[in-house]
Amino acid sequence: MQAICLEQVSLWRRTQEEFSYDLKKTILSVLEGKYHKPVKKLVLDRVDLTIAKGEKVGIIGVNGSGKSTLLKVICGILQPTHGQVKVWGKIAPLIELEAGFDPELSLLDNIILYGVMLGFSQKEMRQRINSILAFAELEEDVLVPLKNLSSGMVARLGFAIATEVQPDILILDEVLAVGDERFKKKCKQRLKNFWDANATVLLVSHELDLVEQFCDRVIWLDKGKIKTIGSTREVIDYYQDMVNLTVSLR
Repeated sequence: MQAICLEQVSLWRRTQEEFSYDLKKTILSVLEGKYHKPVKKLVLDRVDLTIAKGEKVGIIGVNGSGKSTLLKVICGILQPTHGQVKVWGKIAPLIELEAGFDPELSLLDNIILYGVMLGFSQKEMRQRINSILAFAELEEDVLVPLKNLSSGMVARLGFAIATEVQPDILILDEVLAVGDERFKKKCKQRLKNFWDANATVLLVSHELDLVEQFCDRVIWLDKGKIKTIGSTREVIDYYQDMVNLTVSLR
């Protein structure tokens, strides 16, 4: 049974220059004959991908290869320019540290808000509050506004919520890059519960040892295209050989 299916998915995104659009400057540049049409970049290029229910898949590649964008398309945060994305089941995305949070609200309210956004009821999230705060080690901050927390604390809270609600599909993007080694070990231990369960997991990480430990299959993304998909060890070896070759040629 399929959990995720992408068919010829492409995505064009605006460059930083276009995000910095200024109406007055644009009018002046038109009057002076210096206007240039904003440039767009092809971030995902005709991606075909099928992930089975319960499969654990790693996604690797250098910075800027489109890994995080691919996850956002799967989660519905970004809509593809072309192609189709089909997902079966509830998704818990842990992509950006503050995604789904309101910095002005307390941790208590943010837990409920985040859970409702994932498709769970307020009642169910209230029953899970103590467990979430305990895992994140933030029990004493339950009524503190989120904006008062460090980025590491926010990461811990996001991870605790996403892994507490037991979604059908768990999306993880460099979630273990923040926090001390003790907490990272705690997170890895909790991740093992998903590997023993039937949840589908997508893991983006530069920690290749982590990918090798947890993933059945690996996707190597390069310049918005899938360069190869295969067994974890085979793809990681191929990727490392290419990276080492590139470094040696510089």
